[in-house]
Amino acid sequence: MAQAHSGGSETWRPQTQAVRGGTRRSEFGETSEALFLTSGYVYASAEEAEAAFKGDLKRFMYSRFGNPTVAMFEERMRLIEGAEACRATATGMAAVFAALMCQLKAGDHVVASRALFGSCQYVVTELLPRYGIATTTVDGTDLDQWKQALAKKPRAVFLETPSNPALEVIDLRAVCDLAHAAGARVVVDNVFASPILQKPIALGADIVVYSATKHIDGQGRCLGGAILGPDEFVKEELMPFFRNTGPALSPFNAWVMLKGLETLEMRMSRHCENAKALAEFLSSVGNVTRVLYPGLDSHPQHALAMRQMKAGGSMVSFEVAGGKEAAFRLLNALELIDISNNLGDAKSLMCHPATTTHQRIPPEERARMGIGAGLVRFSVGLEDAEDLKEDLARALAAA
Repeated sequence: MAQAHSGGSETWRPQTQAVRGGTRRSEFGETSEALFLTSGYVYASAEEAEAAFKGDLKRFMYSRFGNPTVAMFEERMRLIEGAEACRATATGMAAVFAALMCQLKAGDHVVASRALFGSCQYVVTELLPRYGIATTTVDGTDLDQWKQALAKKPRAVFLETPSNPALEVIDLRAVCDLAHAAGARVVVDNVFASPILQKPIALGADIVVYSATKHIDGQGRCLGGAILGPDEFVKEELMPFFRNTGPALSPFNAWVMLKGLETLEMRMSRHCENAKALAEFLSSVGNVTRVLYPGLDSHPQHALAMRQMKAGGSMVSFEVAGGKEAAFRLLNALELIDISNNLGDAKSLMCHPATTTHQRIPPEERARMGIGAGLVRFSVGLEDAEDLKEDLARALAAA
């Protein structure tokens, strides 16, 4: 395997990196990235195998440790993100869990924003304490709460911004500065913004995690995740955990993600354009009592969002008058938009967080997170915005 392009990839602009970054061509000179569906690799001699396992020889040894197709995806993600290193994982939740657990031990303390995806909140509030790791959750938009919690000198900080599903925006620069002053590393789930719209590392974050299942694939095909951060962290802390627990991304899924990255910037532009148009439309409908979209002036953290994001993103959340019953009538009346708990897809998707993605969170905690009975999460796709408006208008009339 030879590197197809040398020298220029670090200085290429994002769209060029998304198409060509990390490409490694075999001796056959293929145009498309090669798909290496192999679990293992052969050695020319016993001495070569010994050198590889001792770390004296850098080469592929086993696809749980590394694979040529997966390595191309990791390098492309690294270039787009502007990180020193990247490891790909089987899912986004595998990325979250590995990024935290590889650096934590019993007696450590984690501070996290309260507004998290349901599975992320489970990891932080239920799973980590089982291993003797104390956790504190705060209102991510309240810097005073961050200061108070960080006074306990945590090992790590975990947050997502914009949050799922209420689209809270956290001041990354301010929280990172506070966390670093307290000696903590900052891990950011950047899935809603994608690496196109927001660069957490440039704003001070240490580690960034993604569910590549979402915008990076972007067409609802494969599961995947990614962890990006300093080279020393990836080599010394993440890799021992990664190699021995096995959350590896499959080569086929990595190949699909590589194809997704080629069009990510263009798709995100259309996602954002559609989402803003739909958010503005929803703001004019009588039985919609609240619209949450970072790209709208009405969003509580709109100015902050526009400072740290290039655009408002693909996600819109809104509250329907009449609670759960009205929300269900709305969902059941949709003809074009699909009911699904996935997001970041070319197809527009909608779900009711209180009964799906966040249903296991106690009602009082959901209320603190801004997840009311009438809240609907809308992942705006790539269809014609006028068709989406017409579908929503019909469904809202039924609600």
